Amino acid sequence: MTITNLRDDISYTLLKKIDETNSNQTPHEVNFTNSDFDGRDLTLDSLEQHLEYLTLNEYINADVTGNNAPESFTLKDAELTEKGQYLLKRLGEKYSPAKESQAVSIDDKDMPFLEKVMIYGDIPDLFDARDITEVVFRVMRDLMTTEASDRVAEELHEEILETKDKALQMEIADLWKDTNPIVGFLSRVRPPWQGPGIFKIDDDRFLFRVANEGGMPPERDREQVVKAVFSATKDELSAERIQEIASWLPGKVRQLWETA
Repeated sequence: MTITNLRDDISYTLLKKIDETNSNQTPHEVNFTNSDFDGRDLTLDSLEQHLEYLTLNEYINADVTGNNAPESFTLKDAELTEKGQYLLKRLGEKYSPAKESQAVSIDDKDMPFLEKVMIYGDIPDLFDARDITEVVFRVMRDLMTTEASDRVAEELHEEILETKDKALQMEIADLWKDTNPIVGFLSRVRPPWQGPGIFKIDDDRFLFRVANEGGMPPERDREQVVKAVFSATKDELSAERIQEIASWLPGKVRQLWETA
């Protein structure tokens, strides 16, 4: 099935009811009726696409049964994954009442690093947020001396996320140094990519590398994503390191850093 025309409001409804009916945090049966979707014009094909997307991307675990109509269907052994819980939280901020949204924004600075990147950058997946962050860091390091890069790494010892998922259990410094050991090594031994006779990473090249090396979907705003990584990173750094990084960045990218 080709998955197209996904709607956040439908995904939010599916995730929210699975979460609300999961009192003991175990796989359980969830019954949906048309009233759960507030009378939205929801076809069977559209419903199947949303469920397939949420399942294939590991936001939910569930077996689907029903009467082949969107008006009534059941999910058996349904549960949200950790990724699904974060997606629900992100969508909840979009659809919650204004007072709740304001309360969330007040505590933004206290959110885990990777969650900030995901929310600020409008990235639905924690793993995509991790991978894109690593690429942004990689391009930043390519502009800096090894000594400057090491000074930044010394201040990035917070965890990227509080999680039980071993694939996400790391410090921000691990992403800064690069989880690919070969890339990390090359980054340390070659000179900065700027200066006389050396290829310079200008604004366009910086954003191009982030979009392509990070596997960013074409509908994502490159500048928004970069600014999200910048904002989350600045929350972890001293004023001295923030200023030092700014001195290495090209014009427009430096503006994104300074306004993040």
